[in-house]
Amino acid sequence: MPYGRLRELFSSLRFRLTFWNSLVFWIAIILVLSGVRFSMRLALRHEADSQLMEDAEEIRLVIESLYPEESQIFEELRIKTATHKHRDLFIQIRGSQNKIIWKSAETPPIEIPSASFEKRYQVQNAGAWRLLHFQLTGNSQIPNWTVVIGATLRSVENELQQLTQTILLVGALAFMIAPLGGYWLAGRATRPLTEIMDTTARLHPAHLDERLPLRGTRDELDRLSATINGFLDRIAGFLARNREFTAHAAHELRSPLAAIQSSIEVALTTDREIDQYKEMLAEILDECAGLTTLVNQLLVLAETDAGIQVQMQDVNLQPLVLRSCEMFRGTAEIRGIDLIADLPEPVWVHGDPQRLRQVINNLIDNALKFTPEGKSVRVELQASHQGEPVQFRVIDEGVGIPEQELGQIFERFYTVDRSRTRSTGSRGFGLGLSICKSIVEAQSGELKVFSEVGKGTRFEVSLPSARDG
Repeated sequence: MPYGRLRELFSSLRFRLTFWNSLVFWIAIILVLSGVRFSMRLALRHEADSQLMEDAEEIRLVIESLYPEESQIFEELRIKTATHKHRDLFIQIRGSQNKIIWKSAETPPIEIPSASFEKRYQVQNAGAWRLLHFQLTGNSQIPNWTVVIGATLRSVENELQQLTQTILLVGALAFMIAPLGGYWLAGRATRPLTEIMDTTARLHPAHLDERLPLRGTRDELDRLSATINGFLDRIAGFLARNREFTAHAAHELRSPLAAIQSSIEVALTTDREIDQYKEMLAEILDECAGLTTLVNQLLVLAETDAGIQVQMQDVNLQPLVLRSCEMFRGTAEIRGIDLIADLPEPVWVHGDPQRLRQVINNLIDNALKFTPEGKSVRVELQASHQGEPVQFRVIDEGVGIPEQELGQIFERFYTVDRSRTRSTGSRGFGLGLSICKSIVEAQSGELKVFSEVGKGTRFEVSLPSARDG
């Protein structure tokens, strides 16, 4: 296998999952099998000790029932050891000063350690033998003997050896099966990730309709697919809005540019009087002013898409609104509109003064633009009470907006000229309200619209009050 392929395999998530799962499984198997062997060893030792204790009770009964007939006692003990040759059972009886009174023929040539008799039965090891000491209580009928019973541990070791062989076989099989099973399970676990990578690799900005399949398991991978699908939905929506924005911007730019080009071509192809040239230049200047406004609004919208940067501070909103009303008062008089400002007292908000002035100017300009001659536009400012938001309203007496269109007026390039045409016949680009909404929301505010056909429209801006206003 080439080095690159081998390196790719070792660095893959599937290989790492297999390695760590196998390692954990191997450690668990070693611990479990070692625990089984240790427990079995203890159980076998305990069983051997229990047999020795049963032998001790039997020998005690023989001695107590047959004493002082020592020959009969020794014969019974000889018979007992002869019938337990499979255990290599042997018996010794010792008297005072640890002197051997009798021992069975099966007694091995080993050194038998002395016992302290802190317990009724003293159990100890002597090489491959298991020994049990117990003492008869000396009195007028029972002698003061010490009985030593021993049995080999060969059967215990044989059973442990067989168990060890079985454990090694099971462990070897587990060591071989763990990587294979782990690799298969890791493949099943990472298969959704492979599907995610394959699907995302096929995605293209022009075709974002494909989505990751959901398996319905509600696990982490399913939630990851759902999260990526949501992210793709947002990207698709953003690209769709971007394409729509580009198309609308191109459309809005095309008309004034075509008018400017047409005026210049007419001026160049025909000799005219100076007054006629001035009139054409005035028309071109008017179109250029509209283009400047449109380009500035497009720049603001581009800024809103990237995230509006606001410099938040405590601002007295009253002079900002008053300054805007004074700036538009001349325009209102020319159009025959009564501009009324209801600004009773200083009102403090927490926001960006430059951005707030932009909102105020746009809303007043929008109201004047779509209010017929002889009507009025009213600007109101209401102070907050007990931490409530500050209310800024612009109310006109125009034709109003149809209810079905109220939810669309904050969309970019959306205009309702048919229902809100003013007498001059001029129109906006449909960007001002979208800009206002973005600016207000960037300052933790809210922009609402209320309108009734034939009566007028009210735009209402709610802004957080100043901390120390």
